[in-house]
Amino acid sequence: MNEHSYAVIMAGGRGERFWPLSTSKHPKQVLSLVGDKPMLAMSVDYLEGLVPPERVLVITSADLVDVTCEAVPSLPRANVIGEPIGRDTAACIALASAIIRKRDPEGVFCVLTADHIIRDIDEFQLVLREGMDLAAAEDVLLTIGIEPTFPSSGFGYIETDTQHAGESDTEFWQTVRFVEKPDVATAETYLVAGNFYWNSGMFMWSCTALQKSLGAHQPHLFDMAQRLELVADTPAFDKALASEYSKLEKISIDFALMEKAGNIIMARGRFRWDDIGSWEALTNHFPADRDDNTRVGEMEMLESDGNIVVSKDRFTALIGVKDLIVVQAEGATLICHKSRAQDVKQMVTRMREQGGYDDLL
Repeated sequence: MNEHSYAVIMAGGRGERFWPLSTSKHPKQVLSLVGDKPMLAMSVDYLEGLVPPERVLVITSADLVDVTCEAVPSLPRANVIGEPIGRDTAACIALASAIIRKRDPEGVFCVLTADHIIRDIDEFQLVLREGMDLAAAEDVLLTIGIEPTFPSSGFGYIETDTQHAGESDTEFWQTVRFVEKPDVATAETYLVAGNFYWNSGMFMWSCTALQKSLGAHQPHLFDMAQRLELVADTPAFDKALASEYSKLEKISIDFALMEKAGNIIMARGRFRWDDIGSWEALTNHFPADRDDNTRVGEMEMLESDGNIVVSKDRFTALIGVKDLIVVQAEGATLICHKSRAQDVKQMVTRMREQGGYDDLL
C-alpha cells in the first residue's frame, strides 16, 4: 500500500440492539461480543500490514473518545475524533476527508465500520489495496459489495451492470442502483439474477474525488469540509467542528452521494463478512449445541432448544423454553423471543422515555 493510503473507521453508534450489555457509555464497538477483543480493535487488526496505525482514523462521539482510546491503544490519540453530535455517515465521512486532506492532499482512504466481522483477511486486504489503487488513479467512488449466500432481507443490495475495465485480481463493476432492504421474496429474485450484491457499507475514494462529488450533490457538506480542513489539527478545530455540526441535518452517505453520483464502482468482495446488527447475529459466530442453543458464558439447559444465551459473569439456567434470547448484564436482564430481536432498540427508547433508568442505559 502506498504512503497516501488511509483508513477511517466509523464508531459513533450506541449499539442499542445489544442492550443490556451495550450501553451509552460502553457501546457494542468497545465490547468483546465476538472473540477476545473489542469489536473496534478487531477492525483495526483487519488493517495490519496494509495501513499503519498513524494513518488510521476513528470517528466516534465526543463523549466516547476516552473509552474508544482505551479499546484501541495502538492508535495515536489525535486520530480518535469525537463528533459533538451525531449527524449520520455523510457528515462523518466529509469530516474525515477534511482531516486527511489537511495531512495529505493526495490522500486516498477506505471507510469501514466498527461492527463488522470479516474473515479471509488476505482477500479483504486485496480488495482494499486494489480498490484504493483504482481510487487513486481515477475519478470514481468505490463501494464494496458482498457476494450473497442467502436471500437476506436484513441487508441492502447493489445492482451491477458491466464490468469496469482494468486488470486486477479484484472484480470491479459499474453500479446500476442501490436497493433498500427487500422482503425475502424479492431477495430471492436478486439471488437468481446473479448481479445483486449485499451492500456492505464500506467505501474507498480519494479525498479529491469525494469532495468533488460532495460539491456537486451536497454543497453544504463540501463547504464544511473546506472550512474544517483549514483548522484541522489545530487548537481551533473543536470549536469549529461544534459550530459546523450544529448547522447540519442527518443524512447517510448512501442518500447523500451513492444514490446520486454517476461514477460509482463496486468492488466484488469474496471474503466472509457479517454485520453484527442484533443478538441473532451471534448464531453465526458461536457453535450451537445439540439442541441448537447458542451459548456464551456459564449456563445449563433442560428441555430447551433454539435459544441464544449470553451469561458471561453469572450462571443462568433455562428449563422448557425455546427460541428465546436471554442476556445477563450488570443490573439488568433481557428476555425476549428471537423473532423480536430487532425490538430491543424499541425497549431502550421506551426506558429512556419513562425515565429513571439512566444507570442501565
